[in-house]
Amino acid sequence: MKAGIMEHPQFSLLVGIAFFAVMAVVPTCLELAGMGGGGIAQLDVLNKIGIYAVLALSLNIILGQTGLFHMGHAAFFAVGAYTTAVLNTMYQWPVFSTMPVAGFLAALFAFLIAMPIIHLRGDYLLVVTIGIVEIVRIALMNNIFGITGGPNGIYGIARPELFGLVFSSVKLQFYLIWTFTGITLFLFYLLEHSRIGRAFNYIKEDDLAAAGCGINVARYKLMAFVLGAFWAGMAGTLYAANIRTIEPMSFNFYESVMFFAIVILGGSGSNAGVILGAFLLVGLQDLFRGFDSARMLFFGAAMVAMMIFRPQGLLPPRRRRYNASRLIGKFSPAIGRRYPFGDE
Repeated sequence: MKAGIMEHPQFSLLVGIAFFAVMAVVPTCLELAGMGGGGIAQLDVLNKIGIYAVLALSLNIILGQTGLFHMGHAAFFAVGAYTTAVLNTMYQWPVFSTMPVAGFLAALFAFLIAMPIIHLRGDYLLVVTIGIVEIVRIALMNNIFGITGGPNGIYGIARPELFGLVFSSVKLQFYLIWTFTGITLFLFYLLEHSRIGRAFNYIKEDDLAAAGCGINVARYKLMAFVLGAFWAGMAGTLYAANIRTIEPMSFNFYESVMFFAIVILGGSGSNAGVILGAFLLVGLQDLFRGFDSARMLFFGAAMVAMMIFRPQGLLPPRRRRYNASRLIGKFSPAIGRRYPFGDE
């Protein structure tokens, strides 16, 4: 039976293009709608959603695609943000020049901590990663190496500048953040449909079977950690340049819980689901800001309801489909005649 249009391999890519085309005109629409200050408050929220979407997409590689229970992602985020802050404020590096360094140091940190724990599974790995994010926060609070500023953090981070264009306004920051989010989504789409992405998926479904098929499970798990951390570190650069002041409490355990919840709510392993989860959780968090004491109760109730009524998430990943007739066609024609497979 022919697959429907929503099952077509290129459907999600076309939806993504349409989504970002709509996002491109959002600032203009807010201005035309007469929002206060040209919609600065709304764009600020969208900027935060974009940064959290990038962070959740990077976590999705580890949690959603590889199936590793990791709740210490804020540690990699912190390494990237503090790398940018230190290099920019102390050594006057341009913000964009710090981005690859921030990603590299976050990836190196992930590699060093993941090496001894990569064999752990499930709850055991989860507990260890929770400890890691708390260790990083405490180290930053104690002004490690005398460069993190202690509890006060680091302030005075410069705005990003590219070819003489300074991203000083909220509108320009919006385009910067969402351009990076679009690039991230496209690259992770390619990763998902690559040989590496399929290996991640096999490990998530059954790591013993994956090992039996010749996949080096430990190496691919480590690769997922390093890749996710690298992207989280670069997202830290965007975050530091956006708010211009960072302090240790911006990278506490609550932030890791938010990233984790975004992936689970949207659909573990689904890039589109992660974007939707970021809009819902971060957007609703801002919407309920006036109910500070009750909003966490609301989020908790929403997560419990999700686990009961839709445990696969709002937009679960599309199941992989393979055309058996094309596969058989690669072998002897006699096999195809003997086993006539049709399109799914």
